[in-house]
Amino acid sequence: MAKMKEELYVSLSSGSLGIREATRKMRKILGMTQKEYAKKIADVSPRILSEFENGTGNPTLATLEKIASPFGLKVTFLPPESWRTNLNKEDFQVRAG
Repeated sequence: MAKMKEELYVSLSSGSLGIREATRKMRKILGMTQKEYAKKIADVSPRILSEFENGTGNPTLATLEKIASPFGLKVTFLPPESWRTNLNKEDFQVRAG
């Protein structure tokens, strides 16, 4: 399970895994159905989790936090990928400062 979690974190960090796919992967790492993960882990409605994973739902930020928190993840705003990969600390300080 540790290796699967590490792969999840790497995929999220690189941007190769979206939030819906990450949610599904977190659930599968634990070997749970949508209903089990929603009720036992995230404390959200199974319908909300199902709709989100399937691309038809739009959960609140609070719900996304509940879904992500069991894996130590935070829902956050990130700069575009080009900023995260192409800037070093000096560049960022100049642009942000």
